[in-house]
Amino acid sequence: MIDPRKKVFSLFDEFKNFALKGNVIDLAVGVIIGAAFKTIVDSLVNNIIMPLIGAVSPNQSYKDWGFEVGGSRVAIGQFLGDILSFLIIALVLFLFIVKFLGFIMRARKEEAVAPLPPTRDQEILMEIRDLLKARQP
Repeated sequence: MIDPRKKVFSLFDEFKNFALKGNVIDLAVGVIIGAAFKTIVDSLVNNIIMPLIGAVSPNQSYKDWGFEVGGSRVAIGQFLGDILSFLIIALVLFLFIVKFLGFIMRARKEEAVAPLPPTRDQEILMEIRDLLKARQP
């Protein structure tokens, strides 16, 4: 029979190894930064972009854009603001991941592709190979 204390400590050790791995911590930092970035983008959309768009209809805020259906309010303006927030976040992620990180990955790949010059031993072996090929009829 397995000692329950060993089982608990084993479970705790497994959890500790999982939670303290670099990838999990990096993911947590990424989520926190992403949430902060979303707040900034929401502020940009709600306080700058959408009010400028709302200037087209100066009598009401974009958040008031909508209509009633069967006693329920359909908030088109708020929906448009959310779509705009999404598009800005998607654009920034595209630029960062595809363009910036893609550039870095291509540069690393080009570094890795450049072959090293052959060593003296390799040069001698290539000469022997070439001489053997030349001797064959």
